[in-house]
Order: sequence, then C-alpha cells, then structure tokens
Amino acid sequence: MAAHYPASVVNAKVLGIVLAGGVGKRLAPLTEDRAKPAVPFGGMYRLIDFVLSNLVNGGYLRLAVLTQYKSHSLDRHITTTWRVSSLLGDYITSVPAQQRLGPRWYAGSADAIYQSLNLVYDEAPDIIAVFGADHVYRMNTRQIVRQHIESGVGVTVAGIRVARKEAWQFGVIQTAADGRKIDAFLEKPANPPGLPDAPDQTYASMGNYVFRTDALLEALRADAQDESSKHDMGGDIVPRMVRAGDAQVYDFATNEVPGATPRDQGYWRDVGTLDSYYEAHMDLISPLPVFNLYNLEWPIYTGQQPLPPAKIVNGGQAPESMLCNGVIVTGGTVYKSVLSPSVRVEEGASVEGSVILHRTLIGPDAVVRNAILDKSVVVPAGARVGVDHEEDIARGLTVSPAGITVAGKGVRL
Repeated sequence: MAAHYPASVVNAKVLGIVLAGGVGKRLAPLTEDRAKPAVPFGGMYRLIDFVLSNLVNGGYLRLAVLTQYKSHSLDRHITTTWRVSSLLGDYITSVPAQQRLGPRWYAGSADAIYQSLNLVYDEAPDIIAVFGADHVYRMNTRQIVRQHIESGVGVTVAGIRVARKEAWQFGVIQTAADGRKIDAFLEKPANPPGLPDAPDQTYASMGNYVFRTDALLEALRADAQDESSKHDMGGDIVPRMVRAGDAQVYDFATNEVPGATPRDQGYWRDVGTLDSYYEAHMDLISPLPVFNLYNLEWPIYTGQQPLPPAKIVNGGQAPESMLCNGVIVTGGTVYKSVLSPSVRVEEGASVEGSVILHRTLIGPDAVVRNAILDKSVVVPAGARVGVDHEEDIARGLTVSPAGITVAGKGVRL
C-alpha cells in the first residue's frame, strides 16, 4: 500500500490518540456498566474496534486510547485483544486519567489530551491523529493523513456530506469557495450552510481530526489558559484553529476503502442513541447490507472466544439474521436479528427484529420483538418482550422514542 503514496506520507511519524472517555448517557441502559466505546456491536465486536481497525489497517500502530468513565471492560478488551509486536516500538494501549496536573478528572476531550501530553513528548510525532471511539464506519485513514501533509495546514477535519435539512443535529463545517478551507465551525446551526458544489448538502464533522503536532500543542496550551473554554476538541480547539485560518476539511465521500462496494462506500453511523444503535444493526442483516462486515480487504478486528460454531436444530430457522459462535437455536424462529455469542433460543420461541447480546436465554415459547437485550438477560418461558410497551415499562424495561424495548445487563424478566 505504501508505494501508492508520496514519501512524505509514508515516512511521517504518526501518533494516534483515540478519545474513549464518553459516558454515553443516551445509550443507557447499555452504558450503565460500561463506557460507550465498550458497548458490543454487530454480534462479536465492540464499538471501539471500528476506529482501531481503521487506524491499524491504515498502517498506524502507535495508538493511545484515553479512557475515563467505567473503563474496566474497555481496558480489558484493549489489553487482551489489541496486542501488536513491540519489536519495532509499536503499541496500542489504554491510558486512564492520570491526574498529572492535579487531583482532577478530564474537563473535556481537549483537556484529556492536554493532561496526557507526556505521550506526545515521549513519541515526538510529526502528526497526531485524534479520532473518536464510538462510530461505526470504514475509513482509509492514510488518505486523510496524505491530504493533511500535502496541504501543510494545522488541522484537517473529516467531514461527511449530509442533507442540509438534517444537519442541525451535528457540528457543521462551513467552507470557503474552494470547498476545502474551513471558514467556520458551527455547533448544531438552525440554518446550515450549503456546499459550493452541492447547495442542498453540508459537511457534518465526523469527530476525526489530523493535526500538525506543533499546531495542536500551541492550541492546547492556549485553550488550557482560557477560563471560558469547555476544553472540547470540536467545540474549542478546532474553532480556535479555524479563526487562525489554519484548518481544512477532508471530504469523506472521496475516501476509497479496498473491497468496499458501491452500496456501503461512505457509510458512517453515530450510534449515540438506542434508536441509532438499533438501526445500525438493521443495516447489517439485509442480503445486500448497507454496511458490509464481510469485506476481508479491510477487516474489522476483534477478540474471538473459543466457542463452537452456531447450531440450528429441531426445525429451527434464522432467515436474514446474523448468528455468532456458540449460538443455539432449538426449534425456535429468528428473523431479521443479530445474535451475539452463546445466545440460546429455545423450542417454540420467536425472535424478530432484535439485537440479542452475549449469553442471553430466550425460553420456550417466548416472544421478543423489536428489542435490544444486553448480556445475560433471561426471558422465561412464554414471556413477551417488545409486544406491549406498557407492560415492558411496568417491568422496569426501557422503551426508546422509536419503540425499541431495551433490557439492561443481567435482567431476569
């Protein structure tokens, strides 16, 4: 792959910093016991696996994952799964809040990096790639780094084209007439600006940034002295560099991922709510998926449990579904659903349009409809989940705005 890029890109020393301290309140109850980047996704993955796979596939193997909130399962996943050879100095490591500047936690994503500058000083990189940890997408990260180095600007912000009428819910990038230089960084504007080549579209920030190291250090130091700042990368650091005329956008639509199909090229999901989390799963299971997990040219890496293959017996069925290792469907019916490792569906049970996480048991003749069940949930024989929302709420379950019933980890109905 390296031969296709200029020598300056190949030889640049890049440090990746992944911001993984998110609380994920809108994903509760899935985040009651874990950080948002540690939430399982797609049967066998965790959300953080997507950004780490994109960076590793791009050839970037020196990565620091900054954690804070309920980070035990996330730290364990990184430690046991994301191991690379240290022979050439490569590493993927989780970095908890170190309180190097005093007895306080991170005040924001920019403060998280500012309090962890020892990582930068130790590595002395030319480029720092700061990426979010909780989006579902594929991205050839080497291409955004190439544009950044060739431009010489302080920061390059990854932008995804969205319809102007939908852009009010995002951080929006307003460009100059050339379509690349950033004129303004707007937080959820009521009247988003159009693009020079597409007036009905605008750029939404993907939360991925590539910085020239000296420019980021200067901005972080100035931000740390600003008492009015919220110390946020997207809300404070990038706007500061935009005002200095030192920022550009990278058009995600131009990103070319090996093995991508026309249907899933340019896919990106912010799974920050229960409904978006559910919808992203439904994107996986169609015959021609909107997001294709089966692209082996740009794999999504994760840890594998030593489990036997999935098994369907006694007339069980599972059309248009994804079944992970260890799943057993015994005479039940699974339709348009994602079943994580070691899920059991017993005789006569029906699971439809649902996301079932690890080790959950669906008892005989039980019915689960349009639901998300976290790990180790027990649905007893004959029980109904997602059929009557009032009944679900009375039992202490969560019902999303779109009507998806959610049971937290270890719930026994």
